[in-house]
Amino acid sequence: MTINKTKNGNELLLSLEGRLDTLTAPELEKEFGASLAGVTSLVLDFEKLEYISSAGLRVLLSAQKVMNAQGQMKVCHVNETVMEIFEVTGFSDILTIE
Repeated sequence: MTINKTKNGNELLLSLEGRLDTLTAPELEKEFGASLAGVTSLVLDFEKLEYISSAGLRVLLSAQKVMNAQGQMKVCHVNETVMEIFEVTGFSDILTIE
């Protein structure tokens, strides 16, 4: 998985490419730990994300909890495969998806 990061003031954009699974979720979790301080708007661009596993969902839930306390988080450009996973797991009700 590749993580492309763009920070503009208090806004952070992370574009993910590849698979967010057991092997790559710790990488995203580490990125969140290093980057979320002072961020009030987190945007996750999933245009090139092919797959997300339960490990990836756990990392997203953790980030959502942090952002609920300090601002907002939204997920954009979700493909059909990932959206289906969000719907089956109920994450489509938890996350702001555009």
